[in-house]
Amino acid sequence: MSIVKGVALITGSAQGIGRGIALRLAKDGFDIGLNDIASKREQLQAVADDVGKLGRKAFVVPADVSVEEEVQGMVKEITSALGGLDVMVANAGIAALSPLLSTELELWDRIMRINARGPFLCYKYAAAQMIKQGRGGRIIGASSLAGKVGHPLGGAYGASKFAVRGLTQSAAAELGRYGITVNSYAPGVIQTPMTENLTDGDGAIMASDKESVDWLSGRINTRPIKHLGQPEDIASIVSYLASKEAHYITGQCISVDGGIASS
Repeated sequence: MSIVKGVALITGSAQGIGRGIALRLAKDGFDIGLNDIASKREQLQAVADDVGKLGRKAFVVPADVSVEEEVQGMVKEITSALGGLDVMVANAGIAALSPLLSTELELWDRIMRINARGPFLCYKYAAAQMIKQGRGGRIIGASSLAGKVGHPLGGAYGASKFAVRGLTQSAAAELGRYGITVNSYAPGVIQTPMTENLTDGDGAIMASDKESVDWLSGRINTRPIKHLGQPEDIASIVSYLASKEAHYITGQCISVDGGIASS
C-alpha cells in the first residue's frame, strides 16, 4: 500500500457523484470515510469494497447530515477510525422540481434541511476537527448550476444551492488563517440515480409545467458540450481542489456543466 495522502470523508457517497468522488480520492491516495443514510448501508459497503480494491482503507458511517448530533458523531468516528480528517466533501443532497405557487412548505423545509443545513453542519464540525489537528485541510461542498442561475421550478432547490455558495465564501474567509481552503462545485445535468426521475435518457427535463420545462430544456439543449455529464467529471474537480496544488484557491464555486451557465 502506498503512503496515504490523508483522510477524506464524503457524504452521500453510496451512489452517483458521491461514489465517484470517493473512488477518485481513493485512487489519489486518500483513505476514505463513507457516509449516507442508514437505508443505504449495503450500497456504502459495496463502495467500501471498491475502495479496498484500490489499496486504500474505507470506513462506513451511516448518518443523517441534517441532524447535528449525527454529523458530530460521524466526524468523530471517522477521525478515530482512520487517524484524522483532511478533506470533507459535503456532497449529500436531494433534488426536486416544483413550481413556486405549488411548493408545499414541507418540501421547502426538507430540501433546505438536507441541502443547506447539511453542508453547514459538515463544514462546522470538519473545520473544528481540522483546526484541532493543526495541519490545515480542504472543505468542499455541493452547489449546483441552480445555485448560480435561478430557473423555473427551482425555487426551493435553487435557494438551497445558492446557500451553499454563500456558506462557502463566508467559511473560506474565516478559515483561511488555519490553512483550510473552502470551495464548492456546481454540476449541471449529471447522469446519476438522483437525476433519473427528473430527466429522460437524453437529459431533457420532465415535469408537468410545460412552459417552465420548455424554458429549462432550451437552456440545457443550447449548452456547448452536448453529452450528459458523468460523476467522474465532478470527481475530477474535487480531486484537484483536495490536492496540495489547490492551496491558493478558496471561496470559489466551480461550474462543471458543459457550458450551460455561459450559454
